Amino acid sequence: MHAMTGETHHPATDDAPPAIRRLPALLVNQIAAGEVVERPASVVKELVENAIDAGATRITVELEQGGIELVRVSDDGRGIHPDQIGLALAPHATSKIAHQDDLDRIATMGFRGEALASIASVGRMSIRSRARGEPEARLIEAAGDEVGAPRPASGPPGTTVEVRNLFFNTPARRKFLRTPQTEQTRCVDWLRDLAIAHPAIAFGATVNARRVLDVPGAQSPRDRALDVLGRELGDQLLEARFDRFDDDRGVTIWGLVGLPAIARATSKAQHVFLNGRAIRDKTVQHALREAYRGLIEPARHPTAVLMIEMAPSAIDVNVHPAKLEVRFRDQSMVHQAVLRAVRDALLAADLTPSAATKTPAFFGGGVPGRAARAPEPGLASGEVSVKPRLDDSRRDVPGRPAGHADFQAIRAAIEHADRHPARAPSSALPETAGGAVLPGVARARRVLQIHDSYLVTQDDQGLVLIDQHALHERVMFEKLLARLEAGGGRLESQGLLTPVVLDADPALIDRLDDLQPLLDTLGLGITPMGPRSVGVSAMPSLLVSRNVDPAGFAADLLARFEADGIPQSSEAALHEVLDMMACKAAVKAGDPLSDDELEELLALREQVERSGSCPHGRSTTVRLTIPELERLFDRR
Repeated sequence: MHAMTGETHHPATDDAPPAIRRLPALLVNQIAAGEVVERPASVVKELVENAIDAGATRITVELEQGGIELVRVSDDGRGIHPDQIGLALAPHATSKIAHQDDLDRIATMGFRGEALASIASVGRMSIRSRARGEPEARLIEAAGDEVGAPRPASGPPGTTVEVRNLFFNTPARRKFLRTPQTEQTRCVDWLRDLAIAHPAIAFGATVNARRVLDVPGAQSPRDRALDVLGRELGDQLLEARFDRFDDDRGVTIWGLVGLPAIARATSKAQHVFLNGRAIRDKTVQHALREAYRGLIEPARHPTAVLMIEMAPSAIDVNVHPAKLEVRFRDQSMVHQAVLRAVRDALLAADLTPSAATKTPAFFGGGVPGRAARAPEPGLASGEVSVKPRLDDSRRDVPGRPAGHADFQAIRAAIEHADRHPARAPSSALPETAGGAVLPGVARARRVLQIHDSYLVTQDDQGLVLIDQHALHERVMFEKLLARLEAGGGRLESQGLLTPVVLDADPALIDRLDDLQPLLDTLGLGITPMGPRSVGVSAMPSLLVSRNVDPAGFAADLLARFEADGIPQSSEAALHEVLDMMACKAAVKAGDPLSDDELEELLALREQVERSGSCPHGRSTTVRLTIPELERLFDRR
């Protein structure tokens, strides 16, 4: 009982119950500080949010030693009335809520009334504030449990809060801080997030007297995001929109989402805001992952800035002391809205990465070892004006686009291939697409197969390189999905004349019943044949038509489940097996393709969604743009 309640255990000879004590105010505030003030970045966040709530049009932050020795936040907001500045440091005192009902419609950044008192309990704080219309400012200072009396002071309208020597009276907590450089990075990261979320406010920041952020006010959300994250990302970000807001219901979303080529190894490049508040939410993160499913590798994370607006009554922000987590009244609606906004942006774009995004050091700096030079007079490079259009990048270009540079070397290689006799069609590709070549690809006579693995063609923006296995893998995946839908949620199955018997781990055989719904959905007949073996009696018809070896496929499938376990999510398990099927059914690197097959594969590329990546997220296609070609040949 004592262990569960956290009480100190007393020996059996001690009959006296433990005393219940009222905790001192300082200890109460320090306990609250343990939840609210984790590190200097927490101080920056809380003070800047207060400045935003005060109606500031400019906020300035100064840091020394990563914020450990000094955090100073100045604003030009409404300030604090002289008669109330003493209450600013009182625990659970706030101007932002007054009644219990206010908790159901919180529209401010702060509201708990803990921040200033908690920070003052673990640091040396001063607040200098002059309310608008008042002739002078007021100053109040505090350190630990010592709070001075307010006194007159000079100062412009607005508020300046200064915190020095954070955790000076709690050395155990100070020991857990990282290096000043690490703490500085976290402070600046928070400040940048807040700046992105509030483009109407001007933000400035200095670190050890060095300017690290300076953005003007009254900016558009796009300009603010690019100013903070880097203008060089402008061409790599797509605009995402969703608007279904009606009175106090629904949601509005605006954002910038990155091309798959700039996905990162961590989720740090994801900035999600709800009503101006930076949040971390699993619902939104899952919707983002789903939108990019099959476009990036599973271990990668998309780049995104998402600004979500909802009625305050539709969310609960009072579920986390630092207000990082929220609770949506309708999680499903938010998930669908984010998924729709991001997916529509991706579907409308040309996701083919350029060679520069794959090898930025090479193309960004020109040809290594050579100085840049101006184009020679009369060269076509002086006439080129290529402006990629994300919404119209797959138009049919029957001949060479007017004004584009000559592809002399490439054309010579293609003409060389034309002189070779065409090979007889084979069954490498199933189910033709009707023979029509869709916009954006040339006919097979304009396609070159390199080492029986890669295809070379062109579009209106430059040279296009295609991985034949990755592209056909995506085609097979989409065909399987289409057949699954056409079959009412089940793939068409074909029985084998003779069951194939395989060795299997007994533990996995015991769990075959758990797999049976998935196997039935996929048209796979796999049943126990003994304590250490299973029999494969049926395969999906598409895999049979592609001459996929039943024994090899079933062995690989069982080995994956044995190594990684059976996925908890039925959707994840389905996609995982469909990925395997598509990989097995696709043409392989090293498979020679006839001209008809090349033409058909390029036509199929235009008929499936997300053809720019295989189901695992690897690129199927890379573009070498006209300017990149010209740099390679010193023509610009």
